[in-house]
Amino acid sequence: MAGEHGGGRRGGESRDPPAAPVRVLQSLRVKICEAKNLLPYPGPNKMRDCFCTVNLDQEEIFRTNVVEKSLNPFYGEDFYFEIPRMFHSLSFYIYDKSLLQRDLRIGKVAIKREELCRFYGKEPWFPLQPIDSNSEVQGKVHLELKLNELITDNGSVQQLMVHIVECEGLPLVNGQSCDPYASVSLVGPSRNDQKKTKVKKKTSNPQFNEKFYFEVTRSSSYTKKSQFQVEEEDIEKLEVRVDLWNNGNLAQDVFLGEIRIPVRVLRNDSSHQAWYWLLPKDNGSKSSKYDDLGSLRLSICYTEDYVLPSDCYCPLKTLMMKSPDIKPITASAAFILGEICRDKNDAILPLVRLLLHHQKLVLFVTTIAQLDLNDTQEANTIFRGNSLATRCMDETMKIVGNHYLKVTLKNVIDEICESPKPCEIDPNRLREGDSIDNHKDNLRYYVDKVFSCIVKSSMSCPTVMCDLFSSLRHMAVRHFPNDRHVQYSAVSSFVFLRFFAVAVVSPHIFHLRSHHPDAQTSRVLTLISKTIQTLGSVGSLSKSKTSSFKEPFMCEFYKMFEEETYTADVKKVSRAA
Repeated sequence: MAGEHGGGRRGGESRDPPAAPVRVLQSLRVKICEAKNLLPYPGPNKMRDCFCTVNLDQEEIFRTNVVEKSLNPFYGEDFYFEIPRMFHSLSFYIYDKSLLQRDLRIGKVAIKREELCRFYGKEPWFPLQPIDSNSEVQGKVHLELKLNELITDNGSVQQLMVHIVECEGLPLVNGQSCDPYASVSLVGPSRNDQKKTKVKKKTSNPQFNEKFYFEVTRSSSYTKKSQFQVEEEDIEKLEVRVDLWNNGNLAQDVFLGEIRIPVRVLRNDSSHQAWYWLLPKDNGSKSSKYDDLGSLRLSICYTEDYVLPSDCYCPLKTLMMKSPDIKPITASAAFILGEICRDKNDAILPLVRLLLHHQKLVLFVTTIAQLDLNDTQEANTIFRGNSLATRCMDETMKIVGNHYLKVTLKNVIDEICESPKPCEIDPNRLREGDSIDNHKDNLRYYVDKVFSCIVKSSMSCPTVMCDLFSSLRHMAVRHFPNDRHVQYSAVSSFVFLRFFAVAVVSPHIFHLRSHHPDAQTSRVLTLISKTIQTLGSVGSLSKSKTSSFKEPFMCEFYKMFEEETYTADVKKVSRAA
């Protein structure tokens, strides 16, 4: 690094420029999957109405919808967050929703920042830990201890000085910086001398810089020594305890953590100075049964990106910009980057944004899509894989098609989510008294409404998407000249299967809804999405479309649709796009 040099410099020699700052960008991608075997409610009704929160240290940054009347709630909610500051731990709290009282915290999962990398790309079950308000601590304290010998008229007094220097990383309380103060005690078998610092307002990093003096032992007479020492038996009996509190003003003060330091640390040295991590009250020594509280399944992807100044990336940017013109395209920097990244999203999203901004995206995607076509043997499987080309298309549609999607689907998605009609058509899921015919009518009403919105919107498709679809259509026709449907399926595989159908089943990802829908609504959207996908599968016209359904009840439901009419509309959309 610049500035770390041994030896001096000769006069007149120019100095190195100061090192450019390196930014650390932290991001978190979490999927809160489900919980199981939650602690039953004490009473005749054992079920709970539960939701889950995500907390960065003690600050809540996300919460799921409430899943009612379940001890095995399924959430299935995704959350992405760019972390603006350093933190110590990531926590997940399961709450039981209460209408009249404060929501009850059932249990938690707490993971230290340095341990998050262990769970990248995994989806493990985490046992819920018990929650004690006296154990929810974070931050550290800078402390100095010093033994002095004070001469009085009656002899020498052995005096302990405790210097509370500062604290770092104290938690937010109710979303705001706390008003911390410290309680300092010298504790022994027959003594508990306590003093307090002043309250520091609105800070998680208070600078106290206060000194407190405690009498340790008293001699009957003064004897001059070259170095003051406290006798060992006295040291073993005493400890310094520092408790951090948030001043509650009119409310009760909130415990923030404690440290305990035996005075024997000064046995060999009259001065001691160090940082200490705050610990739970009594060091969290209470025994608890984790298994009794249930468990939570999570997918956690935490990343730290070290970002250099933008000038450092100019050579890489130049290589990326040349990529669409490189032959073969597999030798281009953009293609290689997209292939070697462990998580392709890390490469594809910035790559798409860069090429889109410089109007080189259509050429690049068209060229790499040709690689997919070269490996495609059957026309009805065209662009169904998860390749670099299809993922670039997916990201492009999310970016440039966001407004198009909202204009087309938001109103109907809002209608479904805010007052969903019963649409369950799986006989194994029906409840007593349900009418499957009514449910089919409701589901068909929603499918027709969504499909109609898509068909009517075809002329509003963004220009970049239209340009890409036009290129893919002509490439497909050249590759499968004898298939009369491929010109439509090359486009419908994206428009219906990878764009609209995905947005219907996950409206929160496409910003059509602020949260993942509840379990009942999510089931309705899933059934609609399955039908939309099949209606858009022009490539399977030569076969029975019902064969695309694994469930017999979906095959029966699909027979309600007039296939030729819907197929004509799909072709219309594919031609216009």
